[in-house]
Amino acid sequence: MTQTITRGIKSLLEEANKDIETMSVAEVKAAVERGEAILVDIRDPRELEREGRIPGSFSCPRGMLEFWIDPESPYAKPIFQEDKTFIFHCASGWRSALAAKTAQDMGLKPVAHLGGGFKAWRDSGEAVEDVGPKAKS
Repeated sequence: MTQTITRGIKSLLEEANKDIETMSVAEVKAAVERGEAILVDIRDPRELEREGRIPGSFSCPRGMLEFWIDPESPYAKPIFQEDKTFIFHCASGWRSALAAKTAQDMGLKPVAHLGGGFKAWRDSGEAVEDVGPKAKS
């Protein structure tokens, strides 16, 4: 039996981007520096080790997002109960758009995502912190 996908990634991203705020690197940096926001890195641990991370960001692998946000979950993380704006980012902005939409749909507010993701941050010349094996030695 052949699968019929009725909503592809393009339509999911279009819907998410209509419903969530997309922030620039400068806007994200300013919000974090003012103490108004928590930057949530949803990339997987291998990406963090390979590429590094934005200093001060909170790592939440995309596969655990719903479980870490929900205070009723046995995996809930207290950081998601803080009265802050949660700005999600991934490598290029696709997963983070979907993650921000999911978080918003769960009731986490306010949320946004970093347009262009980690790549936009790095390419703009902002600081990147090494978290790979050599950083641990």
